Amino acid sequence: MEPRVINNLPVGTNFAVAAYNYAHGNLLLDPALPIEDLNSNIHAGLLAYVRSIKFFDLSAKVDAVIPYVMGDWQGRIEEQSGFQTQNGFGDVRLRFSVNFVGSKAMTISEFQNYKPKNVSGLSVQIVAPTGKYDPEELINLGSNRWAVKPQWGYARNFEKWIIESYVGMWIFTNNTNFLNGNELSQKPLYTFKVHVIKELPKKMWIAINTGYAIGGRTSLNGTPRDTEISSARFGLIYALPLAKKHTLKFAYNSGIRFKRGPDFDAISLAYQYIWNNKKKN
Repeated sequence: MEPRVINNLPVGTNFAVAAYNYAHGNLLLDPALPIEDLNSNIHAGLLAYVRSIKFFDLSAKVDAVIPYVMGDWQGRIEEQSGFQTQNGFGDVRLRFSVNFVGSKAMTISEFQNYKPKNVSGLSVQIVAPTGKYDPEELINLGSNRWAVKPQWGYARNFEKWIIESYVGMWIFTNNTNFLNGNELSQKPLYTFKVHVIKELPKKMWIAINTGYAIGGRTSLNGTPRDTEISSARFGLIYALPLAKKHTLKFAYNSGIRFKRGPDFDAISLAYQYIWNNKKKN
């Protein structure tokens, strides 16, 4: 539920982000897990870095996110209640994105008065299996498999309003050491998102976000399970610039599942620092 991913930026712009998130509900579990009546309390911190680059005369970005998670989970497994606490690093996320409509690579001076009506682009996100993982544990912070998400985005500018839409697909490799040597596989998960952004005075902005995910049915040792995901997410983000290079972001997100998938409420606070190491001319 991240708006403004498709934003154009001057070449050489850098972002450093530190964030805290708290979530409560059914979260951070693969729907293949046989856990019922799940309740979780999750505290997560993350560090992120974003840099805009020139890619064949087009505006492009690379970014990386490293999460650290502390949480507890309580639920039932075959009529037996259980409680587990976990803390450690989650899987690292890497992404490359490039805009091919309304997105010529520009310097700071060229970018100052540039605002295209339409922007469109593609991104590829990779989740690497770097997080904490124990094959003897049912609940883990890492997934022990790779995931790749190609995504297409389109944005339309209307004076002080921006409407963005995204269509993506998660593709997963198999976890060949799931719970003591079992093999977990998963079908692609399709995602659809819309963001409505209002630009406010003094470079503040607010965004209303909604998304839907469907698919992702899992199989255990080749046997399909009744785990097809069908869930929606809703969110609100408010960005408050503190100074020229400093911004705070406040966010609320809620997940609702229709079949399987996350069902939660979450709040977050992020601090963002921006700088550009390119000269204006």
